[in-house]
Amino acid sequence: MIRLADLARLAAEHADDLAALDRPIAPLEVAGRSFDTDVRPAVMGVVNLSRDSTYRESVVTSSESALRRARVLVAQGADFVDLGAESSDATSVRVDAAEQAARLTPLIRELAAEGVLVSIESYEPAAVRAGLEAGARIVNLTGSAHDAAMFDLAAAHGAAVVLCHVLGPHARDLDPAAAGPSSDPLAGMLDGFARRIDDARARGVTALVVDPGAGFGFSLGDQRARVRHQARMLVQSFRLRSLGVPVCHSVPHSFELFEEQFRTAEGFFTVLAHLGGTGVYRTHEVPHVVAVLGALDALDVD
Repeated sequence: MIRLADLARLAAEHADDLAALDRPIAPLEVAGRSFDTDVRPAVMGVVNLSRDSTYRESVVTSSESALRRARVLVAQGADFVDLGAESSDATSVRVDAAEQAARLTPLIRELAAEGVLVSIESYEPAAVRAGLEAGARIVNLTGSAHDAAMFDLAAAHGAAVVLCHVLGPHARDLDPAAAGPSSDPLAGMLDGFARRIDDARARGVTALVVDPGAGFGFSLGDQRARVRHQARMLVQSFRLRSLGVPVCHSVPHSFELFEEQFRTAEGFFTVLAHLGGTGVYRTHEVPHVVAVLGALDALDVD
């Protein structure tokens, strides 16, 4: 149960970190556009070209449907469109770098020509290289095994990088021993993110975002335990703001809790992420999340 008293206790326990909510984050600069996520959070809409992705509503089955969905997401309020060709679920079919590039680059080229800011989700340097050459200007980096190569590619193309916290080489190869439930899920992230931010900047990357990885397929046995773990990460996002870059969350969804109303789940979890000071929301349900963020901005409970 989430109660006001629980939030007050959390704030008291992390009073020094909570002060980071009042410290401004530098605007995110992407392809000549500036996004001040403290003034208005940015929304990243998802297009999955992987047929076995778990969120069926974001899956497209052809290039034509991918373009249509991307254009609809932009019309619904997405600032960025995130394209991926492989599910992050470890049990799903693997898609090698060449096939990822073949699926994604024609779409990236066409959307970029229309002025859409495209993010490529991958941990494969060859796929990212092809995507950047086609016009992607955000790398949603779902791995850490090839950081140097990825940072060099992003710097060469003036691209932003979303650094995902990955417990293993990449999202398809997570370390199960490190992915158990924790009452303090962000404790080990600050040092790792700080090191990677320094490495990226040293290699010329100027636009960075951190993603605690709430959406990845870590296994906690009990799916409700997984959702509780994710909720803690969302509410405690403010602890990462001391890094000075926006915090991104791939907003969770939970069939276990929401059942036939699961498409409303991302809106609910957006509220928790907002309380934590999240700046970028990666979502399958763009219009719902945009509406929730607008409502939160309009309300004043002081």
